[in-house]
Amino acid sequence: MKTAVRQKVAALATVLISAIAAWNPATASTFGETEVEQSRFIAVAAPFGESSHQLLIIEQLSPKQQCWSENGSNPVIVEPLLLNFDFTGICGRSTDSNGYSIRIDDQDMGLEYLLRVVERDGQLLLVGTHRRDRKAPDIVIGRTNGLTDGFSKIVLEPGWQFTRRTYQGKPLGHIYLSTDMVAVGPGTNPGTNPGTNPGTNPGTDTGPGTSSSFRDIGSDVYRSEIEQAVALGFIAGFKEDNTFRPQVALTREQLVSMVLEALSKLPGANLQIPTQVSSRPYPDVDASRWSAAKIQWARQNNIISGYTDGTFRPTQPVTRAELMAVERRAAEFALTLQGKQPTLTSQQPPIEFSDTQGHWAASLISQMSSYCRVASPVNESGTVFSPNAQARRNYAAAATLRMLNCVKPAQPTATTSQ
Repeated sequence: MKTAVRQKVAALATVLISAIAAWNPATASTFGETEVEQSRFIAVAAPFGESSHQLLIIEQLSPKQQCWSENGSNPVIVEPLLLNFDFTGICGRSTDSNGYSIRIDDQDMGLEYLLRVVERDGQLLLVGTHRRDRKAPDIVIGRTNGLTDGFSKIVLEPGWQFTRRTYQGKPLGHIYLSTDMVAVGPGTNPGTNPGTNPGTNPGTDTGPGTSSSFRDIGSDVYRSEIEQAVALGFIAGFKEDNTFRPQVALTREQLVSMVLEALSKLPGANLQIPTQVSSRPYPDVDASRWSAAKIQWARQNNIISGYTDGTFRPTQPVTRAELMAVERRAAEFALTLQGKQPTLTSQQPPIEFSDTQGHWAASLISQMSSYCRVASPVNESGTVFSPNAQARRNYAAAATLRMLNCVKPAQPTATTSQ
């Protein structure tokens, strides 16, 4: 009997700890997280009331019975099988903030952001909405890629994953939707252009030409190129803590901004980029968004393109392969600015990467490796390119600098009068 009582007390204590975290900042800050097997979890947009949906997270605890099934695509229809049997010990189910929350850059953000499922642009989005600052942009965490009145799977955006909350190293039942992107505060968002271009996110950038002795790049392999990129002014650091945050993933809209700023540094370049647009350049890019005009201009000049479903996904982290595709198009555009044919001439033998065979970007990655080493191995070592990995700010700055240097017109050689 005593053992049973102790088990019940321990279970109650775990529940209380999770509940306290929902309202006590001091306690919430002590929680950690641990990795979980992603295939055992699913985020579901569950019908709620009339024409509304809420987030449901299901966990497969035991293989005894299947907790859910999936069918179709765009959206993936989910049947919550756990509703048809006693799922105790077999399935886990979380339906509110006591069971799940957001974690960003190793910080529990449950007190700052509320998880919601909203309908936008012909699909359901899982977003984090700031609890106090109504002007703060939502954080897009996942999407259903379509609409249905029933249950549908929420596909997490690149960089997001399920993790489990821990307390003093012990796992709890609370589930995090977690990312390692830099933590955000009121009025900011992992996708709002941190540290790329002065004027797009006031109060964040150090600005072009300022000292680049950032305290977090001392041992970075790209340190020298980061400093050159900052000196040129097409990327910047963060004034509030004098960091560059080299390992933070770059979003697709941030890449557009950075590349266009780089092209504007070319001698004689006079890019007439509008500051605003009257209509959406893509269905998921509002005309009022800070990046809309740049995205539209880049699209019109064949520097960027969207996905086959017609979206651009501005806040989605850009992959290293996508980075190379944009760098190649930017280089071709730069050559046309100089009245040249948009043909990239190899500067050195291409690198034979060990992990790009069969990839959609294999040939262009190879090409860009021969073009001033714009494409290079991960951390400049070995033969792995990792095309589907997120492009970090350090490599994105270095690759853009290399592209810029490769397309610059040759300087005339000085001659000595005889």
